[in-house]
Order: sequence, then structure tokens, then C-alpha cells
Amino acid sequence: LRSPAREIGELGAAFDEVTRTVARHEAELEAAVERQTRLVREVHHRVKNNLQVVASLLNLHSRGSPSPEVAAAYASIQRRVDALAVVHRNHYAELKDNRGGALKTLLSELAANLRATAPASPAGMQMRLDVQSLHATQDVAVSVAFLVTEMTEFGMLCGASQVSIVVELESPGSARLSIEMDCLADGTGRDPALSERFERIITGLARQLRSTLDHDPKRGRYSVRIAVTEGKA
Repeated sequence: LRSPAREIGELGAAFDEVTRTVARHEAELEAAVERQTRLVREVHHRVKNNLQVVASLLNLHSRGSPSPEVAAAYASIQRRVDALAVVHRNHYAELKDNRGGALKTLLSELAANLRATAPASPAGMQMRLDVQSLHATQDVAVSVAFLVTEMTEFGMLCGASQVSIVVELESPGSARLSIEMDCLADGTGRDPALSERFERIITGLARQLRSTLDHDPKRGRYSVRIAVTEGKA
């Protein structure tokens, strides 16, 4: 009886050692993931701060410019830098839950920035948001932010009275971003060169989203499918 008991005891000791080894490896992996998360958060934080510095410098140059055209050009660049900073700020805030950026928060902040930096002529342009509680990866969020910025600025240049931005879930993992402006409808007078450049830019952004840009000329609406994850309100 002593020999089987000794073998069982050795087997139990081996199991104990394996359990301790597995627990040690799990703790090491958790620590490594935590270090990586802290590093990623720090990178996002530094990028966000650097973008804010760039935006502030552009704002200073814009205010100090003697030419309205040059000031408008600086402001246009600043809006795009602000869009990228908004994405980093929101993505940084959501890193802990690993859900990606919250589109509702991102687009609300982006719309506020666009209204604040709008030139004097379209200052009365209204922006209407109807965005469901969805999240997106950083790559998707960047393209969405740039798409909204480009189309809103086009509306500013064309005298749009309102910009309507809607994001609604179509199917699990897929939503549709729709942007509607009266100046995009058929029959409205637009600068051909400006329209051509605008079409080229937003088509390229749609390709980055791996989607096709749909255009409804009667309503003046562009829409594109984006990859999302559902989140809590």
C-alpha cells in the first residue's frame, strides 16, 4: 500500500506544481497586457497633445494673417487636425473597455468644433445629429471624422443651411452613415472645380472604409456603410 500511496502523492505534487506554473504564467501575461495598455494609452495621450499644439499654432497663424484667404486656408487645415485630435481623445477614453471609439460622443464633439471654427458667412448653418450608441475602431473613426469634416466644410463653402448626420445600425456589425445637405441636391449651383475635388476626396475616404459611397441627388444625401460594434447608451 505504501508504493501506490507514494505515487499518488507524487502525482498530486506534480499537479500542484503545474497549477502554480499556470497561475504564474497567467499573472505574467496579465501584467504584460496591463503594461501594453498603459503604453498604448500614453501614445494616444501624446499624439492628442501634439495635435492640440499643432491646432493651436494654426489658430494663431490664422488670426495673425492679414489676408482673409490665407486665414481661411489655415482654418481649413485646423479643422482637419481637430478632427484627428477628437478621434484620438475619444479612442483614448474608451481604451479601458476595449470597445473602440464611441461614435455618438465623437461626432457630437466634432460637430461642436466645426460650428466653433466656421467662417462668418455660414455661421448660421445648423448641424443636426441622430447617432445611435455604436462604437468603431480607430481606423473607421478616423475616416468617419474626415468624411464628416470634408462634407461639412463643403457645405460651408456652398452656403448650406443645414447639415444632417445620421448613423443607424443596419445589421449586426454594420451601420450606415448618412450626411444630407441642401446644397448637394440637383439643381443647386456649385463651383465645378470645388465639386470635383470634393467628390474625389469623399470617394477616397469611402474606399478607406472598404465601402461604396451612395448618392441620392434628389435629397442631397451621401451615405456609406461602416463597420461598428454595439455599445451601451
